[in-house]
Amino acid sequence: MTQTIRTAVVGYGLSGRVFHAPLIAADPQFSLDVIATSDRARASAAQERYERTRVVPDGDAVLALADSLDLVVLGTPPATHYPLAKAALEAGLDVVVDKPFAVTSAQGAELVALAESLGRVLTVYQNRRWDGGFLTVKKLLDAGTLGDVLRFEASMERWAPEITKTWKAAATAADGGGILFDLGTHLVDMAVQLFGPAEVVHAEINARRTQEQADDDNFLVLRHQPRDGQAAVTSHLIMNMLSAAPGPDLRVLGTKAGYVKHGTDPQERQLGAGMAPTDPGYGVDASGPAGLLGVLDDVERVPTEPGAYPEFYRILGQKLLDGGASSGLPLPVDPHGPVAVLQLIEQARTLAK
Repeated sequence: MTQTIRTAVVGYGLSGRVFHAPLIAADPQFSLDVIATSDRARASAAQERYERTRVVPDGDAVLALADSLDLVVLGTPPATHYPLAKAALEAGLDVVVDKPFAVTSAQGAELVALAESLGRVLTVYQNRRWDGGFLTVKKLLDAGTLGDVLRFEASMERWAPEITKTWKAAATAADGGGILFDLGTHLVDMAVQLFGPAEVVHAEINARRTQEQADDDNFLVLRHQPRDGQAAVTSHLIMNMLSAAPGPDLRVLGTKAGYVKHGTDPQERQLGAGMAPTDPGYGVDASGPAGLLGVLDDVERVPTEPGAYPEFYRILGQKLLDGGASSGLPLPVDPHGPVAVLQLIEQARTLAK
């Protein structure tokens, strides 16, 4: 491993352009050496923004440069994650895979086993673990402010009656299409991170839009395993691309108090607008309302913790520079977690049938 982690980002749509390239470029542990995209307009935009970065047409071109790279980040459509990650690992590279990790839990488990056998680092970009709202809920749980939690509710609702991306319009669930693989992987991961292992006890999976080949309006109920003598937490997870009246993003009900928060995390919007993650205002939504904490009308406003997507690459950089897979330092996301998320998604699909 070189002193700076030589990195390639494959895919320069929303994922590569907003969630990966800016964070990598801003972290001194990394160098953004290569961006791969077959779209001419995106290639031009990438070259203009990152003048010293080499722009190539696809993942094969990146793998041809494997000897001069350390890390590959995959921000490509879900069906490509397994073959590209497998090829990158076998080429001797460490790998970041955007969510969903793969289109089946078996593929994810195979990639984890392959990385372990090769002594390579493999992790999954579950960035919503660093949403401000998620961090605020975690802080309240750690402090015991809510008491014993009875129910966790999380939703990601959008108003998008038309599917604008060609691959999304054509993708079935078998291709990794649909909102359950998209926003659903975030919501399931958040619930499991907060409240531990779970099973899906109810699932509604629907395709409402005429273009939709997979699903775009879903509701899942998870029951978590009881911990420390407490009652089992139930998670209600909503994901919807046809929501004309979105509800709160987060609601947590406990034996001492409840917490509710409206409004989405600002980081995607900020990064998409070109804000640097090193900007003092990054991750702070000054215009958004604080969450409400309390009982009935006796509530107080609780400031939302600043969002912190750069933490993913900070933790990963430390791991790689400390020796990679042989280092005792943690991964930002242990890939076994996203495999468990895929297993829950498979449970949900079976239950919905």
